[in-house]
Amino acid sequence: MNCKVCKSETKVAFNTKVLKKYDVTYFKCNSCGLIFPETPYWLDEAYERAINKSDTGLLDRNIQFSKILSVLIFFNFNKNAKFLDYAGGYGIFTRLMRDIGFDFYWHDLYTKNIFAIGFEYNRDLILDSKSKFELITAFEVFEHLENPLEEISKMLNLTDTIIFSTQLIPFEIPDPNNWWYYGFDHGQHVSLYSRKAISFIARQLNLKYYSVNGMHILSKHRMSKSKIIINKLFKVGLFSFVKKQMESRIQSDFKSIKSQ
Repeated sequence: MNCKVCKSETKVAFNTKVLKKYDVTYFKCNSCGLIFPETPYWLDEAYERAINKSDTGLLDRNIQFSKILSVLIFFNFNKNAKFLDYAGGYGIFTRLMRDIGFDFYWHDLYTKNIFAIGFEYNRDLILDSKSKFELITAFEVFEHLENPLEEISKMLNLTDTIIFSTQLIPFEIPDPNNWWYYGFDHGQHVSLYSRKAISFIARQLNLKYYSVNGMHILSKHRMSKSKIIINKLFKVGLFSFVKKQMESRIQSDFKSIKSQ
C-alpha cells in the first residue's frame, strides 16, 4: 500500500482492534512517516456519534485555542476580516471567537450547530475567487481526513491560510497500547502525521508551514518572524490586551438574530 500523502512505499506498523471488534492493519510511510490504517470500512459506524464520547478535552481545548488564536490573529492577520471554523462541531469555537469580537462563521457537514446558530457558512460570504476568508481554523480535524491532500485543497478554495491542531507522532511508531491519539476506541482517526508529513503537504501545495503554541499553520503567505515570536511568548496578559482592543459581538449578534 502506498502512502496517501506522498505516495511512497509503506510498511506494516502493527495490527490492532478498532471499535473493540475489527482487526485492522496500520501502515507507516517509509518517506514522510505518516501512519494510517487500511481502508477504513468502519467509518459509518464510527461516526454514529459525530463527537466521540471520549473527547473529554473538548471544552478546555476550545477555550485555550480561542485565547491563543485571538493573539495570533490580532498581530498577524486582518482582525476585521471574516473567518471560518471548518468542521466546527457544535459551534463552540465559533461562538467563543464571536464573543471576543472576531467575525467567525461555522461549517460542519456532520454535526449539528448548537452554539453558533445564525452564523453558518454559506456561499454569499464568498463573493468571488478574490474574496476569501482571512483564514480557516480546523482544530482536531486533520487526523479525521481519509484523503488529506484532497480535503486540504478544498479548504484552500476558501482561504490562503489554514490554522489547525493535531498531535504529531512522538516516536517512529508509538506503542499502540500507550499512545492515546490513535483513537482505536472510536475509530475516527485515520491519518496520523509526523512533522515531515505536514512539511511534505506544505511543499506539495506551495504553502509555508509554521508551528505556534500547539497550532500548525499552512499559508500561501510568509509570516513575520518577529510576530511569530510574540505569539510563541503567549501569556494570558497578552490575550487580555487583545480582548480589550476588540468589541464583542454578543449584543450585535443578539440583535441580528432577533431581527431575522
